[in-house]
Amino acid sequence: MKHSKTYNFFSEFGQITLGIILASIGLKAFLLPNGFLDGGVTGIALLVNRLLGINISVLLIIFSLPFLILGYYTVSKRIVIKSILSILGFASLIHFGNYDTITDDKLLISIFGGLCLGGGIGIAIRNGSVLDGSEILGIYLNDKFGLSIGKVILMFNIVLFSITAVVVSVEIALYSILTYIVTAKVTDLTIEGFEDFIGVTIVSNEYVEIKRAIMMELGVGLTTYKGSKGFGSSEPQQDFDIIHTIINRIDIKKMHRIIENIDDNAFIVEFDVNNVRGGVLRHYIDKKKGKTLHKL
Repeated sequence: MKHSKTYNFFSEFGQITLGIILASIGLKAFLLPNGFLDGGVTGIALLVNRLLGINISVLLIIFSLPFLILGYYTVSKRIVIKSILSILGFASLIHFGNYDTITDDKLLISIFGGLCLGGGIGIAIRNGSVLDGSEILGIYLNDKFGLSIGKVILMFNIVLFSITAVVVSVEIALYSILTYIVTAKVTDLTIEGFEDFIGVTIVSNEYVEIKRAIMMELGVGLTTYKGSKGFGSSEPQQDFDIIHTIINRIDIKKMHRIIENIDDNAFIVEFDVNNVRGGVLRHYIDKKKGKTLHKL
């Protein structure tokens, strides 16, 4: 147990360090040398720096304090402590780090700067930390209302970039918004994963054959529960199995073909799945070793 905790500790902080480095590359190798603004607290710090000339790293720490206080009382003390260390590390890299400018193409800056920033932010959040105080607001609203963290940050930044359009220039503001559209998407993908799952419920008289085909051809686990038909009709009541499974969205067309080949009148209900925990989501059959699938 002690070794496991030690491993998790070093794994978390190692990944947070990677996130800090990625985000600092996005800033110092893409955005800052080309006059683009960052978003969130960092964007506010950059805007104030342009107007007053105060050190960006100092401003980053000062402007993060209100959000860290919010996090202390609403999210988690552990997250706040880790975030303080992460923000200090991020501010230090912004101040002391030296990176060569990779490109001056504005579209490439927006895309790849956003990729680096989003990846860095997402890695940090996955490990219980943030690199920008405004992300705590995103985490709080995500916990409270289920809003996407990336979308919360994007909305925050739209307000900031609207001010930027007036104070700096419309072009810089527009490219900065484009950067954060990329950043928000990559942040969500990094936090939630790249696989997009969908739940499927199937009602069919041929449930036995459909169950077997789904397990053998798709290699996914499934759950069945009892249903009845015949209520309100002249037919006698009959019991049958209702099939429920979760698959990757890219497999949905293949599942449709499998079901249609067996019963083209099957009743199918599909719904988005935001999170899956426990059970066996996917367990591929190894025919040579004679392994079988387990249920969800």
